[in-house]
Amino acid sequence: MAGRINDDDVKAVRDAVPIDAVVSEYLQLRNAGGGNLKGLCPFHDEKSPSFQVSPSKGLFHCFGCQEGGDTIAFVMKIDHLSFSETVERLAAKAGITLRYEEGGYNPSHQRGERIRLVEAHKAAAQFYVEQLDSPEAEIGRKFLAERGFDQAAAAHFGVGYSPAGWDHLTRYLRGKGFSDRELITSGLSQDGRRGPIDRFRGRLMWPISDTSGEVVGFGARKLRDDDNGPKYLNTPETAIYKKSQVLYGIDLAKKDIAKASRAVVVEGYTDVMACHLAGITTAIATCGTAFGGDHIKILRRLLMDNGSARVIFTFDGDAAGQKAALRAFEDDQKFAAETYIAIAPDNMDPCDLRLVKGDEAVRDLVEPRTPLFEFALRQIVGRYDLETPAGRGAALDEAAPVVARIKNSSSQHEVAVQLAGMLGILDTQFVVKRVAQLARWARDRGDRGPAPAPTRGGPQRQQARPPAGPSGPALHLRSPAHRTERELLKLALQRPALVSPAFDAYGVDEFTAPPYAAVRQCIAEAGGAERGLADTREYLVGVLGVAPDDTVRKLVTELAVEVFHGKSIDEAYAGEHLVKVRLRAVDRRINDVQGSLSRLGSNVAPDHLAAAQNEVWVLQQYAQSLRNNGADAL
Repeated sequence: MAGRINDDDVKAVRDAVPIDAVVSEYLQLRNAGGGNLKGLCPFHDEKSPSFQVSPSKGLFHCFGCQEGGDTIAFVMKIDHLSFSETVERLAAKAGITLRYEEGGYNPSHQRGERIRLVEAHKAAAQFYVEQLDSPEAEIGRKFLAERGFDQAAAAHFGVGYSPAGWDHLTRYLRGKGFSDRELITSGLSQDGRRGPIDRFRGRLMWPISDTSGEVVGFGARKLRDDDNGPKYLNTPETAIYKKSQVLYGIDLAKKDIAKASRAVVVEGYTDVMACHLAGITTAIATCGTAFGGDHIKILRRLLMDNGSARVIFTFDGDAAGQKAALRAFEDDQKFAAETYIAIAPDNMDPCDLRLVKGDEAVRDLVEPRTPLFEFALRQIVGRYDLETPAGRGAALDEAAPVVARIKNSSSQHEVAVQLAGMLGILDTQFVVKRVAQLARWARDRGDRGPAPAPTRGGPQRQQARPPAGPSGPALHLRSPAHRTERELLKLALQRPALVSPAFDAYGVDEFTAPPYAAVRQCIAEAGGAERGLADTREYLVGVLGVAPDDTVRKLVTELAVEVFHGKSIDEAYAGEHLVKVRLRAVDRRINDVQGSLSRLGSNVAPDHLAAAQNEVWVLQQYAQSLRNNGADAL
């Protein structure tokens, strides 16, 4: 078993890999103010960004689902890795050689499974690229050339060739130290009669990468007539490859998708290549499956789902393409972006269009766009005879529920008017009312259903959210005391220099909200706020490290990235909150002592009475000093 990674190396990895750079590989980040960045949370569905990243502190926190932590925690969560696998991956990215406490350096065969599978795919991708130059791969080079792709294009997309023999890649990867079990698990090899054999043989190979750029699978195109397999063969489902969760070309397109707030969805690997070479660098494709909900989640995080975002589908105009477009429309409402469809003349795909008419024709393809809802409605309406009342009525019956699914009421009304025009129904208001009625019925059914879809505000959102416990994030919204305590804890975590050393003299019992008291305890156990004067990031790591459970840990990250309520965060602001928390604690103690004396009445012993009265007098003097002198009295 692999030894424990050296603590200094873990710290070096955490410091060397900026959290904003890592998070940006998965979603688009924008300025949130106060040095923080924001984006759409990758861990739950949301319409507006509640996910924040603090580069200076190396932390992230989502104010929607309460997930939070450092760079390592983020990668562990999003890629489902163990702690050691995550550190190893980030160390490789940073060029850091890890040391292990037990047994020296970690042998390659001891690494985490996911790391090993990724490494196997990386080695396989390089092997396939090298094989594309071999005499046997002439048929593959010819295939590419006939479609307008030269050697530079193949290199840019990492296109390769798998030799036609039984076990060329298998033997190559064995020589690299990979076990037969790893080769089978990776999907690169499969069981043969005499042991593992190559899964892909005699085919043109496209590497499929995840958003971080790591190769996780392959798409293989048949080249020879004697190949009895399917035209395209993809990597099977593995621990690192889920076809419903990957988009071909996303690693190359993600930055331009985020920059332009536009994505172009095409159908195949060569279509992605053709688009990129024609200047449409936002093109991506699914990998042997329909465009679905998980693909939408990937794009939404990159598009930020703002009002100007555009998603353009370039399905073929044939029956299969129309079916794919209608299937895409089923998920259309999961986007806040506007969705369109672009169909080339003569139903050519982007690759063929580039060959016949050049790069400009491909660029023009995605400009004159038809809204996806309009395309979907025309496909429905086109199946009926609109010359008869019965035909128009039947078309309305099928199309109206589609329009009723549009969540935005103004858009719904506009599309309903367009539907009336498509059907040739002169009474536009009849169609509008019919659609509105269906939408209302759908909402009513949703309200009574077991799992209503959450909407912005309203009772459904209230039902969909679990009841808040005592440690819920809404603590600071009600009690002035809680608000002040929360702000002071934020100062202690984010700006410790402003509250030290006074804060470290505060007791846990001075924080009335149990979750805030738990955070105060963590700060104390981590060495106090004064420890943050030397290295704020390492101080926060220490606070997180002593948190007793995930609930407290998430609250720490939340407080560490949340913006302050004040306009000027300075010594005066810090002093104000130090005084308020202390003054409330003093007042509570005075009330407790006086209440105890009142309950005892005449039964209290004289010496006890004298001591209690003296304590009250001292506390009252201290409280008055705090009111008069502020932070100078602390």
